[in-house]
Amino acid sequence: MRIALLTGGGDCPGLNAVIRAVVRKGEGVHGHRFVGFRHGWRGAMQGELIELTFDNTRGLLQRGGTILGTSRTNPLKSDDGLEQVRRTMEREGVDALIAIGGEDTLGVAHQLAGLGVKVVGVPKTIDNDLSATDFTFGFMTAVQTATDAIDRLHTTAESHDRVIVCEVMGRHAGWIAAYSGLAGGADVILVPEVPFDIDEVCERLRNRHRRGSAFSIVVVAEGAVPKEGTLTLQTGETDEFGHVRLGGVSSLVQREIEARTGFEARVTVLGHVLRGGTPSAYDRVLATRFGIEAVDAVNDGDTDVMVAQEGSRIVRVPLAEGVGQLKTVDPGLLDIAAVFG
Repeated sequence: MRIALLTGGGDCPGLNAVIRAVVRKGEGVHGHRFVGFRHGWRGAMQGELIELTFDNTRGLLQRGGTILGTSRTNPLKSDDGLEQVRRTMEREGVDALIAIGGEDTLGVAHQLAGLGVKVVGVPKTIDNDLSATDFTFGFMTAVQTATDAIDRLHTTAESHDRVIVCEVMGRHAGWIAAYSGLAGGADVILVPEVPFDIDEVCERLRNRHRRGSAFSIVVVAEGAVPKEGTLTLQTGETDEFGHVRLGGVSSLVQREIEARTGFEARVTVLGHVLRGGTPSAYDRVLATRFGIEAVDAVNDGDTDVMVAQEGSRIVRVPLAEGVGQLKTVDPGLLDIAAVFG
């Protein structure tokens, strides 16, 4: 078979490890041939592709980003977007597609499968918010990067008796904030799942100061909102999947803390630094296992499925199940974090 791969949505550590694993086993064991669509669904619609071989996928295990490039192009925004993808595959002699991405990319993949195209999905998001899989690759690397930053913020916050508000990614789910906040010893963690009361936040900080701690660390997910429902945005722009560009909630929190407590406060926004760089050992292994299972699924003729982690096993689940529901933070994690605030 001739099999295509694409990477869609935001980049994250581990994408190249998936590509490497798919090609290594698919070519070396199953005897298949591979191409990669450049820049996600855009390349699949426009027929922009490159050949993928054992030789040109060497050395990808530790390399961040994606050699295929990515975009947030949504074929469903075009009247015949899915048909364009199907025609491209037919014209290029592509028998099946492995789509690597989050809920948007895999949602399109599921729609494409409805047209009879053989599709297998590989879940990718640093937010770890895809249902039907315990973890997505890229998440643990992002958590480690955020934790390292929080460790450094501790020392400067303590030196200057400041409150430092650290904003991390997390549009609808606060997994990165919860994990890195716990690992980094944050005093307050704000996540999208639980609208926050700024008065309660300030009172917790005052209590720390009364107990002799003259500094504090507040970790905020970018999608966190006050109880009143206000959402602070950098712009009103949306991408082709309808997602508003988030950012700015940390500045709101910082201003309110200073105004209400009198404590000097500063903001650090980690942003896209969480997406970049070398994947952790955990993510290299998980991405490799996902890639192996994905190409095995194609070889078995098992399509319209997503590979997933279930405990210590890698399994296959229906694509519809994989993208059907947002996976939000376990409240128990936040209860644990509150003990140390």
